[in-house]
Amino acid sequence: MTVDITPLRRYRNETPYPFCPGCGHGSILDKLSEALATIDIDPASVVVVSDIGCAGLSDQYFDTSAFHGLHGRSITYATGVKLARPELTVIVIMGDGGTGIGGTHLINAARRNVGITVLVFNNLNFGMTGGQHSTTTPDGAVTATTPGGNLEHPLDICATVGVNGAGYVYRGTSFDDDLSTRIVEAIRHPGFALLDIWELCTAYFVPANKFTRRGLESTIERLGLATGVLYQHDVAEYATAYRAASRDLPSRMRPVGIPTTHPSPLTDTTSLVVAGSAGAKVRSAARLVGEAAIRSGLWATQRDDYPVTVKTGHSLSEVVLGPRPAAPVGVTVPDVAVVVSADGLRKVQPMLAAMGLNGVVFTIPEFADVVTGARLVVIDPTASPVRIPKAQLALVLLTAAVARLGLFPVEAMTEAAAAGAFAEENLAAIEAGRGL
Repeated sequence: MTVDITPLRRYRNETPYPFCPGCGHGSILDKLSEALATIDIDPASVVVVSDIGCAGLSDQYFDTSAFHGLHGRSITYATGVKLARPELTVIVIMGDGGTGIGGTHLINAARRNVGITVLVFNNLNFGMTGGQHSTTTPDGAVTATTPGGNLEHPLDICATVGVNGAGYVYRGTSFDDDLSTRIVEAIRHPGFALLDIWELCTAYFVPANKFTRRGLESTIERLGLATGVLYQHDVAEYATAYRAASRDLPSRMRPVGIPTTHPSPLTDTTSLVVAGSAGAKVRSAARLVGEAAIRSGLWATQRDDYPVTVKTGHSLSEVVLGPRPAAPVGVTVPDVAVVVSADGLRKVQPMLAAMGLNGVVFTIPEFADVVTGARLVVIDPTASPVRIPKAQLALVLLTAAVARLGLFPVEAMTEAAAAGAFAEENLAAIEAGRGL
């Protein structure tokens, strides 16, 4: 089948703009439409990305794909689109407000040289929300939030992205006759391109500052800001470079199956909580139990909890085992608890107190006086013929719990440990736990 694509003379649809009389947004969008028609891009391959503000209304006026999101985040959406579909032409429309809110995103997209084109509709204030000052408001300017004149120095958007690696950077105004040509150049540039387009906000900035087109141009001069194409150089575009670098790498997304090699007598869902300290391999010990359970034909889920300090404080793992899938919800009263440190005990003390006679708590002599309604099993690591490091206590006691309760064969834990990292020390810990 042959498909004929008729070139568009304009990419604007027939919906009228909603902008205030004299606002620069409409003229910039008309120039964008001219630029797209000049390049003659298939509209199905163009994505216009916008966020909040008057400029954020723009995407709906084009016969292209569009993405509309949160204030200041348009560049993040555009980056994702470009990385996922590098063949698309991705154009960001954002105001100076969004530029300030999303400044980190702006810098990093420029630094990475992501192949998107950013049009900044820079009207020097937050126009949609009442004329508050933005990061580009000139010093001395009157706005709703700077009634005595702005004290801040305005952000130089072009210099900011330019020194951070942007491949094409332009500054001009919505009145520039060659604006559509500059937009064409920016879109055709393979890397990150930005146009800082100054314009008038006739609702707020113009009346508050008696601003005109001449005032716009003279302000640029007073601030010592150059106009025209300010940066232009070729650097590897990020999406292209990423694909080239990863093309021959093996996939890490292929799931690794866990074979069933042992039977388990378990007929009901059983929940275990392992409570220890950060850095004591609590989570990895719990993971070995989960994998061993799966090797024994059971279902297993694991949920971990630890503080933001990561290397200090408690480390808690909840493992739910059973012959049927269990909902991954938190354990409030476990069937089995393993406590190997004071940090862990403090965290699970309410759980232990709530446990009844059907529950079992495994711990070490240091916590033999723990308050619980469950049956208490105290295991002394010093009774082992081999020295047990503190970092292996969780795995040793878990192995002892599995063996004494008969949840599944300990051999399944041995197989899981042998197939994983730190096999030698984990196998030694399992052997020690089996003997206690």
